[in-house]
Amino acid sequence: MNPNQLPNSPGVYRFLDAQKKILYVGKAKNLKKRVSQYFQKNITNKKTAALMAKAVDVEITITDSENQALLLEANLIKQHHPKYNVLLRDDKAYPYLFLSMHNFPRLDYHRGTKKEKGRYFGPYPNAGSVRNNLALIQKLFKLRQCSDIFFSHRSRPCLQYQINRCTAPCVNLVSKENYQIQVQDAIDFLEGKNKTIMHSVEKRMDEASKQLDYEKAANCRDLLIRLRQLQTQQFITGGKNNVDIFGVVEKLGDIAIAVVAIRNGQMIGHKTFFPVFPADTSIDEVLCEFIPQYYFNPERQGQAIDRIVVSHPIADRVWIQNALQEILKSKVKLSDRKTAAFREWQSIAVANAVDALKCHQIEKNNMLMKLESLQKALNLSQIPERIECFDISHTQGSETKASCVVFGENGAIKKLYRQFNIENITPGDDYAAMEQVLTRRYTQLKKNNIPLPDLIIVDGGKGQLKIAATVLETLQISGVLLMGVAKGVTRKAGVEKIWLWDESEEIALAENNPARHFIQQIRDEAHRFAITAHRKSLRKKMVKRTKSPRL
Repeated sequence: MNPNQLPNSPGVYRFLDAQKKILYVGKAKNLKKRVSQYFQKNITNKKTAALMAKAVDVEITITDSENQALLLEANLIKQHHPKYNVLLRDDKAYPYLFLSMHNFPRLDYHRGTKKEKGRYFGPYPNAGSVRNNLALIQKLFKLRQCSDIFFSHRSRPCLQYQINRCTAPCVNLVSKENYQIQVQDAIDFLEGKNKTIMHSVEKRMDEASKQLDYEKAANCRDLLIRLRQLQTQQFITGGKNNVDIFGVVEKLGDIAIAVVAIRNGQMIGHKTFFPVFPADTSIDEVLCEFIPQYYFNPERQGQAIDRIVVSHPIADRVWIQNALQEILKSKVKLSDRKTAAFREWQSIAVANAVDALKCHQIEKNNMLMKLESLQKALNLSQIPERIECFDISHTQGSETKASCVVFGENGAIKKLYRQFNIENITPGDDYAAMEQVLTRRYTQLKKNNIPLPDLIIVDGGKGQLKIAATVLETLQISGVLLMGVAKGVTRKAGVEKIWLWDESEEIALAENNPARHFIQQIRDEAHRFAITAHRKSLRKKMVKRTKSPRL
């Protein structure tokens, strides 16, 4: 396409390679001007030069506004994962605190689809911040966390009551009216209405004293003391703003972005990201692509964010701010200045990013050493870039599940993990289960042109290894190394037997060999993932059998 023929309109452009695969997605206020810059004779930017060396075509999509262009760009990057874009690795659903619809509501950790009716508080940056808040609320307001089935079958108080973390509504040790007061206090606390809670508790304490109910008054007094102590311990920004602080650091070609979440003037947690980006990409470019991808997420839309503060200046600040205001339906401000009000929070965000990047790079170097040791132990011509491992889990043949875990140059790639329901086989037939999961897995990869692994590991001995080889031969897959890891007679770590297909002798690795430890790590992860799926299935089966009518 001739760039001179492009319109002077806002929109999105996509560079394609010879196979029509998207290499790069970009946004533009003026498509003609922006795309023309890529066709200049003297390109000094290494990333742009590498992109144009592979690009053979460009496609455009005209949008009604600049904000729509920015949103479409973020969505296309998430959908296609182009090689030359900044990719946000954020595949997990965000955690929430969930308050159920029940006569005696439970407050619990929740992640995933919001199927159950009730109130969802969040999302929180990570699971740790949710659990910390949950533990704090149990100490302060003593709400139950148990499931409705557990609740309905109690005949005496559980341990939570004994350690003063619950008022035991399951055995009527608290009235519905008093429990609702606990619930309302917890809701006010989660909404940041600390003054409202303290005023309400102080009022209840005075009323209880006047009625000579000294036990209730003492409980209110203790709660009031804890709330005041908590208020003095927490760093308050000076208002009740909802602010996200982005701290960014770069070292040795890696970038870490720590996002500190402040809700109602209080820090509730942080999460660090390590975006994938091509060489010669600046922090400004990374932030300009990262921020839209971070916020144009269905779980984040609808959040009342007042301000976003970043540690580095960004060129498209106003453009991104306008798009966020339109998409999030709020008057959010995007600031890249180190103002006094947020300077301490920025330093906390940067400090978290520095610490996380240090750990990330240590783990990255350790993984490279593990891969090199595996290459040496198996006498491979090159380091395996992708490893997949399979395991089967069942209880006497029932609820059979299979797992597939994936490892790469940066370690476990959890977003590529898969679980499989194994059906229509003789119960307890591990060979048939392995055949089914391998056939389903690699039929799907071939069908969708997804790269095959360099090494496939199956949990089992020569029998499972033969099944794997037969499956690959049937699917006409070659060039993949097959390994079987069989537990020894004692079933202890370090004495497993390791076999390679087409090798008559067992692979002899010393118990302290790093390659053996790495193989054990991969096998153990596959086992953990399989048994987790199996136990979850068993629990669901037991719930169906014992489920009582809803209260």
